[in-house]
Amino acid sequence: MAQGMEWHLAEQPTIACLEAMGYRFVPPEEHAGLRDGENQVLFRPHLVEAIQRINGVSLADAQAAYADLVSITDNEAWLKKLRGDFSRPVQGEATRRTLRVVDFANPANNRLTVTHQFRVKAERTRIPDVVVHLNGIPVVVIECKSPINSKDKTGEAFDQIRQYERDIPRLFLSNVFNLVTDGTNCLYGSTGSPSKFFAAWRDPWPRQEADFTDELSKGLWCLLEPSRLLDLIAHFVVFEKTEEGIVKKMCRYQQFRAVNKIVERVVENRHRRGLVWHTQGSGKSLTMAFAALKLKTHRTVESPELTNPNILVLTDRVDLHTQITTTFIACGLPNPTDIGSIRDLRTLMDGKTDGLMALSTIFKFQGSEEAVANSATWIVMVDEAHRTQEKDLGAFLRKTLPDARFFGFTGTPIKKDDKDTYANFGVVGEGYLDKYGIDDAVADGATVPIYYTGRKTDWHIDEAKIDILFDQWFADLPDDKLAELKKRGVTVADLVKHPRRIALIAYDIWTHFKEYARPDGFKAQIVAFDREAVILYKRALDAVIAADLAAEGMPIEDAQAMAADMSACVYSSSQEDAKPSEDAYTQSIRDGLVAHYLDDKAEIDVKKAFGKKGVRPDFLIVCDKLLTGFDAPVESVMYLDKPLKEHGLLQAIARTNRVADARKRNGLIVDYIGVSAHLDRALASYRADDVRNAMRDLDDLRNQLRAAHAAVLHMMKGVKRAGGRLDKDSLKAEFDQLVARLKPDETQWIEFRKAAREFIGLYEAVSPDPCVLEFTADLKWVALFLQYATQAIEKREAFDQRSYSRKIRDMLERHLDATGLSVTVKLRHITDPEFWEDFKVEGKTEDDLKTAAIRKTTELRKVVYERLGQNAHQYGKFSDRLRELLEKLEGAQLSWADTLSKLQDLAKDLEAEATAHEEAGMSQGAYGILQVLLAFHAGDGADGLAERIAALYEDDATAPRLWQEKEGLRRSLRQQVRGLAHEFGLGNLKEVSEQVEEFALKQFAKV
Repeated sequence: MAQGMEWHLAEQPTIACLEAMGYRFVPPEEHAGLRDGENQVLFRPHLVEAIQRINGVSLADAQAAYADLVSITDNEAWLKKLRGDFSRPVQGEATRRTLRVVDFANPANNRLTVTHQFRVKAERTRIPDVVVHLNGIPVVVIECKSPINSKDKTGEAFDQIRQYERDIPRLFLSNVFNLVTDGTNCLYGSTGSPSKFFAAWRDPWPRQEADFTDELSKGLWCLLEPSRLLDLIAHFVVFEKTEEGIVKKMCRYQQFRAVNKIVERVVENRHRRGLVWHTQGSGKSLTMAFAALKLKTHRTVESPELTNPNILVLTDRVDLHTQITTTFIACGLPNPTDIGSIRDLRTLMDGKTDGLMALSTIFKFQGSEEAVANSATWIVMVDEAHRTQEKDLGAFLRKTLPDARFFGFTGTPIKKDDKDTYANFGVVGEGYLDKYGIDDAVADGATVPIYYTGRKTDWHIDEAKIDILFDQWFADLPDDKLAELKKRGVTVADLVKHPRRIALIAYDIWTHFKEYARPDGFKAQIVAFDREAVILYKRALDAVIAADLAAEGMPIEDAQAMAADMSACVYSSSQEDAKPSEDAYTQSIRDGLVAHYLDDKAEIDVKKAFGKKGVRPDFLIVCDKLLTGFDAPVESVMYLDKPLKEHGLLQAIARTNRVADARKRNGLIVDYIGVSAHLDRALASYRADDVRNAMRDLDDLRNQLRAAHAAVLHMMKGVKRAGGRLDKDSLKAEFDQLVARLKPDETQWIEFRKAAREFIGLYEAVSPDPCVLEFTADLKWVALFLQYATQAIEKREAFDQRSYSRKIRDMLERHLDATGLSVTVKLRHITDPEFWEDFKVEGKTEDDLKTAAIRKTTELRKVVYERLGQNAHQYGKFSDRLRELLEKLEGAQLSWADTLSKLQDLAKDLEAEATAHEEAGMSQGAYGILQVLLAFHAGDGADGLAERIAALYEDDATAPRLWQEKEGLRRSLRQQVRGLAHEFGLGNLKEVSEQVEEFALKQFAKV
């Protein structure tokens, strides 16, 4: 078989690298002898032999175990089996026996193989590039794309992985994670992970970067070196239960590194402490969960120090405790106990039982001075460790557990002068046991960078000028009120909560939010000075929004109701709130505090709603709560009107740094109080290196935009552009100049597209800042060119615009219509009557014919792909025809008119196929099943068999509502299909029933 560039640049080096690490290569010609069929993925002899070798059981018992394993249809269940949660009866033993399929303690006792071109037969047969088997079980799929012969160096590989997961799900039942590589870059993601969560493993700890000759060998060693692969499988994959369903999560390199440093420290038993700084948003709670999992199960480590340890996880705030407890329970950690009271904690610790896992707040140790008997067996992990040393809580903790091991975690750096935290958790001279700072997280894409911008400097509060500001702002107060204020002394709070200031800032917030965050469904927090200011902002914002909605034509009552729903207040209550006051203003504020207060359940509901796009509220107005431990990726901007500093500032701004979708490039802090003007002072307690890029000036982003714009213009140098408002033909002529330059060299097209996307993304990030206006004309040209060139060069639809923000998409739509270019780049579906207009060749110039042929090719490619998704057996032939046509087109073997003629034939045949069931007198579902049966050489009478099978899925008695979600019903239907197929005389009954089910899941699903 001829080998392409992908083989030479990516696939072959990957296999060679794995062979050098001890993997045995299995050539494709050996696949048939190792599998039960082309639709099976386990290497049966390897797995049976491993079960015998590792467990010392008979061949018959090993084969029976194999039969159990091959029937597992759930990824989480497979992981449990890989980890040793598998038991069954064996010959000569009265009780069920645990059987291991992996020997974690002795890596050499496992068989690791790598193979390529692993053909898996299904309704849509696929051939993944490289597959790694562990004892005959496929655990890793590697997709290789060469940087020379790939349309998008990473994008196509990700699409391929998703396609495999959809089309050959059996290969991914036991899958642990996937890799994509182009021979240079190497990115990994857990099974089912969206492409945005794929990442590089940057740090090869405990080895050094210099130990590796290239990124590929480093990445493969980090993830697939045998002992590390076993460690990852054993301890670093969890399934977290969320409202949206179960999410599989795998560690990042800093989590793997920190956890193993902790475990090594416990095993060495030399130092009984360590301090870990992993910056906010980088998965600190999950790091603690992985640490607990490895300390408890330690499948790859044998040490007396890990014999049944007790683990205690401590926090100092109820919300953080809830967050970590939820994470531990959701991830299925073994028997986590949530401590409800001081008595519960003491009872648990005095019980002299080992192997416990407890989660508590440090306040449960208040007043505790009696040591527990087995304190040396306790491993204590303390979240936000620096805060637990406040008052006497740290002392009470250590009196209760004098011999315990203590590992402190923090999401913010430790202050320079915080000697207590270093003394209680650090080792002399070490600093941090493990550090993952702000810049690390941004570089890895674990968080987005945070930028700040100051708004309206005359609203900033400078305490040094408080008297001058007071005279300016309160000059119109009645004399008695003025005298009263001066008598008690003017405070910052008086200035911050000035009604006029609040009203102006509320207006500015709404104006900015409408342009910056709202178009893409992002949300915001408003951080007010105190609880009184929360109520003032709520009222002011409601009034501003209602007035704006009413101005747009909404009835005033509806506008007021909608405005009220758009924000929610979150704060702690006070006993004073319900007390009456003779002062009208005070009474008004107290009424507001009572009216807008959320109890625990209501607060939980509001936080959940805030975390979802398209669900109100859009704003959370806070003063103290939700500035730590609150995780909402949908939050892209924080309006800051509270003079935060040090730890409080770092915690608060990090609410905006969570990764969301491609449209969220950064978090933004809009500063009304003046913190950003004195940032060095606000963060002076920290080492400069630790907080250098905690918040970046928006000017940095503006400079990046200018540089990206210059880079794109440099690549367009020589293209003659007329400027001004252009018609369709003029703009198309300009586009064709650049297409002619980029098309012959695919590398140039890839580089241009990359630069253009960077320019567009930075424009989005900076907008609505006025500085973007000078780039708007070029942005429109470049963005539309990407759409046009993707069709002209790649003959496929451009999807870039889907990742643009709403404001950019709307602007481009208007520009498309204004120039008339929408006729050229907008695609029509085959069901659109105007779709057929392009096929008329009379009176068209050669350029018109070319444009029509390119557009039709793109449109039909999309239609064929859609139809393949419906039924590959029915529409596979059209995919082959289109591919042949594209090859002739690229080889200049057809004129544009001939191309259009052949495309018209293809379109007509596609339409005829869509209604073929009517001609056959069958339902669409039965006809689709008939195409599956014909692929298995069903002869005369197959239409009758198809009708009977379709009736099974149509009948509510055999396939009731939601049958597709119930494995028992699906299994029963497959059995009935096999029975009917057997009665008809077909072979390959198992495969027939599976492929019929694949079609039925799309055609007959009932909701």
